Amino acid sequence: MATDIVSQLADSLAKTGVEDGELSYKGQARKLNDSKSVEEIVKEIEDFEGLQALRLEGNTVGVEAAKAIAKALETKSQFKRCYWSDMFTGRLRSEIPPALNSLGDALMLAGAKLTVLDLSDNAFGPDGVKGIERLLKSSSCYSLQELRLNNCGMGIGGGKILAASLIECHKKSKAEGTPLSLKVFVAGRNRLENDGATALAQAFQLIGSLEEIHMPQNGINHPGVTALATAVQHSPNLRTLNLNDNTFTDIGATAMAKALKHLRSIQVINFGDCLVRPVGATEIAKAISEGLPILKELNLSFGEITEEAALAVAEAVKNKKQLEKLDLNGNYLGEDGCKALKDYMEGMNMVDLLASLSDDEGEPGDEEDEEEEEDDDDDEDDDGDGDEDDDDEELDDEEVEEEEEEEDEEDDEEEEQDQNAARMFFTPPSAPRPPDVSSFLSFPSPDKLLKLGAKRATLIEQQVDVSDARKTAEAFLKIASVYKEDNNEVKNAVLESVDALLRKVFSSSLQGYNFVSTLLVLLGLIKSEDKVKPVLVVEGHLQALEHAVRQDYFPKESVAVLEAFMSRNKVLESCGSSRHKLLSTLQRTRSES
Repeated sequence: MATDIVSQLADSLAKTGVEDGELSYKGQARKLNDSKSVEEIVKEIEDFEGLQALRLEGNTVGVEAAKAIAKALETKSQFKRCYWSDMFTGRLRSEIPPALNSLGDALMLAGAKLTVLDLSDNAFGPDGVKGIERLLKSSSCYSLQELRLNNCGMGIGGGKILAASLIECHKKSKAEGTPLSLKVFVAGRNRLENDGATALAQAFQLIGSLEEIHMPQNGINHPGVTALATAVQHSPNLRTLNLNDNTFTDIGATAMAKALKHLRSIQVINFGDCLVRPVGATEIAKAISEGLPILKELNLSFGEITEEAALAVAEAVKNKKQLEKLDLNGNYLGEDGCKALKDYMEGMNMVDLLASLSDDEGEPGDEEDEEEEEDDDDDEDDDGDGDEDDDDEELDDEEVEEEEEEEDEEDDEEEEQDQNAARMFFTPPSAPRPPDVSSFLSFPSPDKLLKLGAKRATLIEQQVDVSDARKTAEAFLKIASVYKEDNNEVKNAVLESVDALLRKVFSSSLQGYNFVSTLLVLLGLIKSEDKVKPVLVVEGHLQALEHAVRQDYFPKESVAVLEAFMSRNKVLESCGSSRHKLLSTLQRTRSES
């Protein structure tokens, strides 16, 4: 009986196609330069009755090709979903606005009522936002529920244009009795900064219907954070708030804590790497203890939080019955503080919900002592410069900057040389370039993975859109491809990253189902209706997968499906012992369930 069920499920997976009403050219790497290159696509659009969605991700679309596709869309009144991320690779930035204008005008002419507009990963800058400005203000977007503009390089200017467009859309739609009720807003990695974030905050406050806000890595400081805090108070249905890798400080964190008291529907809070500091963490803890009844995940990692504040956070979550994860890694707890936190969580029977503390920065005093020791060493090394060193110690950062500005204005060549030397000595080193997950996923290597640092798993998890099964499966295989059994550092980095990614994938049964289906296609175990080519399978793929199926996040029904296809398919025999080990683990895991 069980075998029949698995066979039926396997057959179902093998026949998995696109959603109803959806036409997909996703990931086909087509170079669509002119009308001739899209003749096939145009005909299929024209012949598709009841077309609701068009996937063009992973192709590259030129102006003339976009015009031809747009012409075919002009009669599609039932159209709802635009999946147009990553479709301008290799194009001049000047080509993108006219292409987007053509497509948007066609949808307006058709009378389409959009629910999803995804233009992520297009790097089109402020000009690209101008290309969708007319569409966003039109009646075609009155029904918009999801707006995804991740990694588009909008900048402050683009953020302001986007905010103004959303505000106008809301006002016009409200006047017609159908106010814009946007639910999901994604705009990470866009360099919005304070002004862009503040402009968008005004739109959020007016709309008031948001359920998810994702704005990580935008260079937002406390003025922008405070504006967003004020705005989200007006979104009572907000479930996810992700502002990872912006800079709160005490002021922004305190403002956000006040806002959280109004958000009883919030489930996921990601303020990791936001410099919330002890004061901010304590205020956030107070807000959590007073409300947030269905909180599931709280990330306050890498925020310079000390032991006392961390324990306050732990105390605040003790009655959160739905809590699944508390992340306080990378803070200033010290060895004793980490132990105290773990003991406290264990006393509440919640230690399993506490994320690893492996990257704790130690107590603040430890770091200062180290710096003092380094300064002492420098003093000893600089014999004969005692008077100069005494002067140096009296200069704070502001005095150094003032001194440099004055010296830049002087014309004397000798003094200028002295100034350059002084700058080399006094100017703080520039901030290190942030880890680039995109570069790793584009051209994976063990060295690139290690250089992502201790936060690699979190960075990868944030970068990969797990709602996109193809991108998720490809990301998994790219991470796994650098696996090295004989290098523990690389091996652990791979497995840690795989765990973080797949744990998020399998948090939704539908996402998990789609992921396994796509993975089987990419491994060459089933054929795809979209003619997706399998990857060149290496042993690391199977070794990472063998690790994953042993974890508690990996569903048993997926184990059964994998075993069914692995046991009856010989395409992976070239991987020898890795295939055998994976198959044995699948059989053992299934028998134990």
